Amino acid sequence: MNQLQPRQAGFTLVEIAIVLVIIGLLLGGVLKGQELINSAKVKNMIGDFRTVSSLAYGYQDRFKSFPGDQTQAQLNLAFPAPLAPTACTPAANGLCAQNNGRVDGSWNAGGAGTGVATDESSVFWQHVRLANLATGSTNLAAVEYRPRNADGGFIGVESGIDAAGAAAPYIANMRGAFFICSAGILGRYVKQIDSTMDDGNTAGGSVQAVADGAARGTAAVATNLIVDGSQYTVCAAY
Repeated sequence: MNQLQPRQAGFTLVEIAIVLVIIGLLLGGVLKGQELINSAKVKNMIGDFRTVSSLAYGYQDRFKSFPGDQTQAQLNLAFPAPLAPTACTPAANGLCAQNNGRVDGSWNAGGAGTGVATDESSVFWQHVRLANLATGSTNLAAVEYRPRNADGGFIGVESGIDAAGAAAPYIANMRGAFFICSAGILGRYVKQIDSTMDDGNTAGGSVQAVADGAARGTAAVATNLIVDGSQYTVCAAY
């Protein structure tokens, strides 16, 4: 007597095809979502450069001086009590020579929560906030005092001038009245930022990049040498 053979369990080709289609759709959605997140970050970072330049020009238009470049007496007149503006001290060349029409000091002066007021580039943020041009803490010692970009890197501004009044921008040979720099930006974003704001050449033009933590005066990194997963500091000249 013949016995029925047990049926083997498994998936048909149609079922496998359906599963593969579903997996493909899910992967496509994930990749598209990541692309949207990356695009949003790039737009946010580009917005930072444009916003900070507007802060500098807006303050200059109202007070006839760059933020950070005024004396204590001028600041007290502009921001009467109970506001407590901080003038850059001491009035040293290259750091805070007041009323010289520049934002003296280094774009990354101070760091978070150090309370440093020895660079105009540091008190810059307090002054634009007291003028209600920007939001944020006016306490130089606050950890959140200095602004950060979408990837958590510091944002800063400087005129790129040394104590002798000679051009000394953070990135070698950049030219401009002042520079806005943003750190901790991944290489894949650097190239997009430069293509959108400038000429796509990260070693030339008004937008350039160097490796994060580079020494002042370091030459910009060429576009073909930018590594997608590495972090860079991008500076824009104005």
